[in-house]
Amino acid sequence: MSVYTKVGRNELAAWLQPLGLGELIDYAGIAAGMQNSNYFVTTTRGRFVLTLFERIDPSALDFYLALQDHLARRDIPSPQPLADDAGRYWRDLCGKPAAVLSCLSGVALETPEASHCHAVGEMLARLHLAASDMPNPLPNPCGVAWRQAVGADLLPLLSTEEQDLLVDELAFQSAQDWSSLPRGVIHADLFRDNVLWDSTGRLTGVLDFYFAGEDAWLFDLAVVANDWCFDETTLAALIAGYAARRPLSEAERAAWPAMRRAAALRFWLLRLEVRHQPRAGEVVTIKNPDDFRHLLARFRLAPEALPR
Repeated sequence: MSVYTKVGRNELAAWLQPLGLGELIDYAGIAAGMQNSNYFVTTTRGRFVLTLFERIDPSALDFYLALQDHLARRDIPSPQPLADDAGRYWRDLCGKPAAVLSCLSGVALETPEASHCHAVGEMLARLHLAASDMPNPLPNPCGVAWRQAVGADLLPLLSTEEQDLLVDELAFQSAQDWSSLPRGVIHADLFRDNVLWDSTGRLTGVLDFYFAGEDAWLFDLAVVANDWCFDETTLAALIAGYAARRPLSEAERAAWPAMRRAAALRFWLLRLEVRHQPRAGEVVTIKNPDDFRHLLARFRLAPEALPR
């Protein structure tokens, strides 16, 4: 949640008025993340999160905010967007669409244990089932077509070794057919920094739904596994937690090794895009794409079966 757009105090105070949140006390930029500009906002009514959407189409934004409201109403600990007196979830601020959402308690974990992975797996399955009746879902914005297009765009900017890896992996992924796998709305970005926990180890928040869209549920599970699981124990715990709420099919088990590669490729490309085609910002987080390049190479050399 980098800060690309700077917001002045007076313009923010005026913008907040239709939300009925009282007087603005303080606000501060949030440096984590990569895509949008985010601020903690404190008013006389409490603490909230302000997000300015840097590159999201307004029609897509309607879906993302409605999804978070839908999930929050179904006991998924998602931030809930606040509507103004005209029922709008977002309005322009500093030339960007902006929304205020509830601020969830808790902190992210750097090194999760098996118990945390089990809880995240269970929450991910609950999220999938809760969003399964979401009307008119958007497709995964970073799905197959995005990966092919961005890969082709980045190819001339990469080293020869990276080019060889990318060309081969894009060809491999284009040959996969996951159209028959169970699917629905996925989070698509449920990394450790997008999950909050309280001091007792209870999961209290799931954040950042701005890559959400319809795709194979297994892809979402692979995204989580690639970031959360450091060994066989944590991976087994994640899968057990998920399967406790939604058992996995044999077709999903067969697709797992290739799906983990697809998830690693997606985040390698996303971070390469930020490295080679950066946007200007006041506080910008740039994450190392090599982490996912190495992960992708590992899965290509030594495919790992889904734990039972």
